[in-house]
Amino acid sequence: MQTAFPRFVDTEFLRLAYLEDGPPGGWPVVLVHGFPYDVHAYDAVTARLVAQGSRVIRPYVRGFGPTRFLSDDTPRSGQQAARAVDLIQLTRALRLERPVIGGFDWGGNAACAAAVLWPEELGGLVSYAGYDVIDSAAQRLSPGPSLEHVCWYQHLFQTARGEHCLAEHRAELCRMLWRQWSPHWSFDDATYARSAASFENPDFVRVVIHAYRFMFGRADGDPRFDALEATLAGSPPIAVPTVTIDGTADPLKPGGTAHHARWFSGRHEHRVVEAGHNVPQERPEVFAEAVEAVQAWRA
Repeated sequence: MQTAFPRFVDTEFLRLAYLEDGPPGGWPVVLVHGFPYDVHAYDAVTARLVAQGSRVIRPYVRGFGPTRFLSDDTPRSGQQAARAVDLIQLTRALRLERPVIGGFDWGGNAACAAAVLWPEELGGLVSYAGYDVIDSAAQRLSPGPSLEHVCWYQHLFQTARGEHCLAEHRAELCRMLWRQWSPHWSFDDATYARSAASFENPDFVRVVIHAYRFMFGRADGDPRFDALEATLAGSPPIAVPTVTIDGTADPLKPGGTAHHARWFSGRHEHRVVEAGHNVPQERPEVFAEAVEAVQAWRA
């Protein structure tokens, strides 16, 4: 039986909502969702991990679901360092002992950033896709027309018109992204609606817009994270045991990320699966097996 209602814990900036499943003494796993998804991307992954004795924590990231900022004065930043801080402060608040962390999309970015910044506090990493620390300097250059076309939403979000579109048409826009990024995955209305409810968070639009404007160098970050962003800008290697995953049908990762191996200095295994962008929901057994593999390496 999976958690029906969220629990809450206060971190430095958030009243952070999360789901918890499995025995309190189980081996700890934190699964982090991305945009535009939520904790339900990991429903099937969680069921399998709990059956293997895991204690699974699924946070609603800043700007999603019941998570709220503690202060009106806190910038609604979506930058990678802010989300990595949220993740590590959650593990500390819950007193998780070197958990395995897993993520995709924004969640993969936050998990990779946390693994770079606080490796001694983590037991291992599962990352879709690859080494997912944002290279801010590289974001100033074009990856080429075909990928620019796929990333249309990022360009839209640079404008006031795009912010209005996300605010007024978030359900339609995000559903479009689900379909485009997972072209062979057939999901029903109920599956989408379950996650889309998280997009009604009052800070959703501001956090999402800031994330992409900061990434493009068109918005300032929260100065409290400047030092962390400077560290991440150097693309330091990830030393914790890691499994990385690619989906062959993901238009956001053409050609995959096998070449990212050079950024992993610890034990590392790369896996490729027939899926689109949302591997935890499209192929939950693959994501769960990766988490189980990292836990086995720990043991």
